[in-house]
Amino acid sequence: MFNNYIDFCKNEIVSSTCDLIKIPSVLSFSNDKNEPFGKNCADALNFALELGKSMGFRTKNVDGYCGFIECGEGEEMLGIIGHLDVVPADSSNWSFPPFNATVHNGKIYGRGAIDDKGPVIASLYAMKAVMDNVKLNKRVRLILGIDEENEWRCINYYKEHEELPTFGFSPDADFPCIYAEKSLLNVHLFEHYEHNSLINIDSIDYGNNAINVVPKFCNAVLSISNSISIDDCINNLNEIINNYSYKMTISKIDKLHFSLTSYGTSAHAAHPDLGINAISRLLVVLNDFFNLYKIDINIISVFNKYINTEFDGKSLCINCCDESGSLTLNVAKFYLKDNNFYISMNLRIPVNTSISKIQNSFNDFCSSLNLSVRYDGEKPSLYIPKDNKLVTVLCDIFNKNAHIKAEPIAIGGATYARAFKNCISFGANMPNSKDMCHQVDEFIDIDSLILSCKIYANAIYELCK
Repeated sequence: MFNNYIDFCKNEIVSSTCDLIKIPSVLSFSNDKNEPFGKNCADALNFALELGKSMGFRTKNVDGYCGFIECGEGEEMLGIIGHLDVVPADSSNWSFPPFNATVHNGKIYGRGAIDDKGPVIASLYAMKAVMDNVKLNKRVRLILGIDEENEWRCINYYKEHEELPTFGFSPDADFPCIYAEKSLLNVHLFEHYEHNSLINIDSIDYGNNAINVVPKFCNAVLSISNSISIDDCINNLNEIINNYSYKMTISKIDKLHFSLTSYGTSAHAAHPDLGINAISRLLVVLNDFFNLYKIDINIISVFNKYINTEFDGKSLCINCCDESGSLTLNVAKFYLKDNNFYISMNLRIPVNTSISKIQNSFNDFCSSLNLSVRYDGEKPSLYIPKDNKLVTVLCDIFNKNAHIKAEPIAIGGATYARAFKNCISFGANMPNSKDMCHQVDEFIDIDSLILSCKIYANAIYELCK
């Protein structure tokens, strides 16, 4: 019913997606109370609201925290919940500038292309296709957040001040649809760092990596005493690095200082196996190096003995797995602050394992090994049975439009779906396609973008007719 209409709008959909990607909506500080997450995030929100208004929708900016675009009439409301903020992007490793929105070989390259700007634009034009062709007996509201990649303050503010949807979906994950999302927890290990007389770590730079991203860079500056040779230190480090075949560089600063830099590959923390963790590798090499000189830094040795999963060694004894998968752990930050070492990790916990169980395990673990621990970023899991009507309807709509037969899936990612009752995530990443969220050269395939728009239009119609 809507396919020809959406095909006619293809160039407009691509253009709007590109315009939105060009706004570098990374969280920043602002003194303006109307821009709680920084000017760029505010600009992205205002762009989307103005676009919606120009298309004939009702719009509202909710005090700069979030906004919505709405059509239809009726007491019940279908919520489509997406976000316009993005994780940072280091342009040095990209084939195209991450905020140029480059169209190449049938793809749109840019930070936010698949997470979540392209899917948001697809949802908006899907609403337009439905509004211009049929009459609905429910309202459809596209709810737009701009702090999803951090603390969800935007969506929490929305829930405190605006009407909640009756049911809905979030276009921020995978097709055919998501019936389960793991719970989230950030774990921060720390201990006081006592300098020794032989070799010390003076500073650490982890590239300001986000907690939900596999780090691609980490640098440590070390200093030595006059009693040992810096050339011997560098030779020993090179031998350790070569044993692991890691991508690392050593730079001699002066006769008493040198730096060690580790390089990896970024990926979404929900799929840490798709990346190469620069921090984990740095900690492995530092541990071997300090052991060579019989220097014990407790937090580094504990990490390598119990937490690091790069090898087949011991692991933290939290064994949990269910239909949503197993527990995953991303080491996201390693730094020195106020003479304390910190290691920060992002955990994705299977739906049938309680967050409190994980916290209790870490409490016991840290107590026995003289480490301190604190937690934040806690988000409960989402679970809706596969036979729930919302799940079956959305899954069927996808299968009919994509001409395949796929089953609902569980993910480690966290979407806005878990913020509302009777809501699941629905696209826009296609089955068997590489998940480019948070990765270098993030892109959305234009054909997939248009197909997603058609799927969303049919979903809106089926749920609201």
